[in-house]
Amino acid sequence: MQRLCVFCGSNAGHDPAYREAAEALGRLLAARGIGLVYGGGNIGLMGAVADACLAAGGAATGVIPEALMGKEVDGRAVDHRALTRMEVVDSMHTRKARMAELADGFVALPGGFGTFEEFCEILTWGQLGFHAKPMGLLNVNGFYDPLLAMFDRAVSDGFLRPENRAMALADTDIGRLLDAMAAYRAEPVSKWLKDERQL
Repeated sequence: MQRLCVFCGSNAGHDPAYREAAEALGRLLAARGIGLVYGGGNIGLMGAVADACLAAGGAATGVIPEALMGKEVDGRAVDHRALTRMEVVDSMHTRKARMAELADGFVALPGGFGTFEEFCEILTWGQLGFHAKPMGLLNVNGFYDPLLAMFDRAVSDGFLRPENRAMALADTDIGRLLDAMAAYRAEPVSKWLKDERQL
């Protein structure tokens, strides 16, 4: 992977472990020579991962809708670092498409609705065969345990194939997760299951 897209919160969360994980991920990306692609903000976990990556000598590309410039970019903090590249786009849809275009893989740190939506959308695109890139959840302090359990429930209740469920990689350790993503090879499997009641 040359560039990794990180989805994460524009808030930092209450547990310091979330910021620590974001900073550790940023440093590890720089150490491995993997460029960061992210939502462009300099607040919350978004700012933490970008700052750490840049401080360690890495490259960071931000993609942000113009409408969020005043919300996700703190003007008081802009001058303390300069992104390698900042792209200002016209909408959230364009932002997500552009990040997907730039990245070779995707990781979600803890976050809120936006993070969940971004990860699940890119996971759906993979399920449909629109891309074959690795997708992982950094499961800090069990944050994603309920979501992973929901994915498993979707399999057991007949809404999701096990092979498609396996596309959502997850680990509590950043290095192991990146290693698993580097080794990932997409298996083309249909998302549609036969309805046994129709057989």
